[in-house]
Amino acid sequence: MKKEDLRIVFMGTPEFAVETLQALVEHQYNVVAVVTQPDKPVGRHGSVLQPSAVKQYALSQGIPVLQPEKMKDPTFVEALRSYQANLQVVVAFRMLPEVIWAMPEYGTFNVHAALLPQYRGAAPINWAIINGETRTGVTTFFLDHDIDTGRIILQKPFDIPDTADVEYVYDGLMHLGAEICMETIEAIIASDGHPRSIPQEDFQGELKAAPKIFKETCEISWQQPAKQIYDFIRGLSPIPGAWTTLVASDGKKTVLKIFKSSKTSRSSSAAPGSILIEGKSLYVACLNGELLQLDELQLAGKKRMSSKDFLNGNQAIEKMK
Repeated sequence: MKKEDLRIVFMGTPEFAVETLQALVEHQYNVVAVVTQPDKPVGRHGSVLQPSAVKQYALSQGIPVLQPEKMKDPTFVEALRSYQANLQVVVAFRMLPEVIWAMPEYGTFNVHAALLPQYRGAAPINWAIINGETRTGVTTFFLDHDIDTGRIILQKPFDIPDTADVEYVYDGLMHLGAEICMETIEAIIASDGHPRSIPQEDFQGELKAAPKIFKETCEISWQQPAKQIYDFIRGLSPIPGAWTTLVASDGKKTVLKIFKSSKTSRSSSAAPGSILIEGKSLYVACLNGELLQLDELQLAGKKRMSSKDFLNGNQAIEKMK
């Protein structure tokens, strides 16, 4: 097979996927169409429709865009089939029915932001950091009937520094994802559409999942060791943000998001969730007498700020729960 004979349909929605689509275009692959989510209502009354990052880039390159409400819609299926793609590439998109992923002769592969079979699911970057992993990566695999379970084609590792948050790992995997996509397509071309791939069942060990994250998922429990809370905070920073309930001395409660914290060797006999203020430093007691220093915070309806600025106007606080 020659590179110019390969007809590719790309599927993705957020900025994370744009990096890979751009790499395909810049490497002069023949991307015949893009599939992305329908425009999203934004604004105070939802009266403005915002196109996805992938759609904006595709239109800037003159690539046709399809935006199905339902992936099994016969009209969409036929429109997709009309592009006669022999390969589909998926990055940060939705689950596909078999009628879609089985359509091209060379199949459909996904770029997943984890080292599968670990962290299957919608939020692999967040959960890897929350769980204190020191390494993650990207995986390309062929789609099949179940989510993130198909045969693995290639993997690339990525180190997670102890201070890294989601933004750092997201950016790193976004670039690494584009690289592994190019290498995967090269392998597909070199093998005439049949690259070596490995069943995920061949990998041994306990599996960790990466389910979708909701608001309630992000609430901090102070009844944990400080290291676990530290990882939890950075695993949700900057989006969606770990949060707690701040209780003032008059009993008033306010939601407080925490974006950055620091580990400390200091300890206290205070109950978990208790607040300790020393000068311009803010600490919260955790399990086993450990303390966690809070560095960047955001009160509901306010801007993100340093703990120093926060304490300038919030000295009358008692605990977090």
